[in-house]
Amino acid sequence: MKKDVVSVLGEFTTPQTLLKAVKTARKAGYKAMETYTPFPVHGMDDAIGIKPSKLPWIVLICGAVGLASGFALQTWVSTSAYKLTISGKPFFSYQAFVPVMFELMVLFAAFGTVFGMLILNRLPRWYDALFKTKRFHTVTSHGFFLEIQAQDHLFDIEKTAEYLSEIGGTNVEVVKA
Repeated sequence: MKKDVVSVLGEFTTPQTLLKAVKTARKAGYKAMETYTPFPVHGMDDAIGIKPSKLPWIVLICGAVGLASGFALQTWVSTSAYKLTISGKPFFSYQAFVPVMFELMVLFAAFGTVFGMLILNRLPRWYDALFKTKRFHTVTSHGFFLEIQAQDHLFDIEKTAEYLSEIGGTNVEVVKA
């Protein structure tokens, strides 16, 4: 295998043929694959074997941290830092803490969502070898592509390119770094 080869890319005519090709490639043993389409294709996540996202857990943890930090900050302020007696209320009056706790929970969860999504998607990505291919620019309008990556245990440049052609891929090309 050549060191500058990143993957082999094949174009398919419809989302249905792409979905069928992905299922066929998975049955053949390919695992390091990626699909590119101009819109989401129903069933593609299951076909390609994508695991559920970790993002909901990141958002939950960040929201809980925001809630706890809002509660801790207000508890410290009202019981230690600025003990103010207002209308005879006790120093620790947690009912008044609810709006700030809610707002900090939402703020931390929003930050967790944005930064978690960027990190999990490895963004921003300033360069990808696919941008140098001849036909990949059609992915934003009408192109349906299957990429089998070089790190796959079954990857062989000629055999993989031939396999993509056999399962219906057109304009099959080797992607180099």
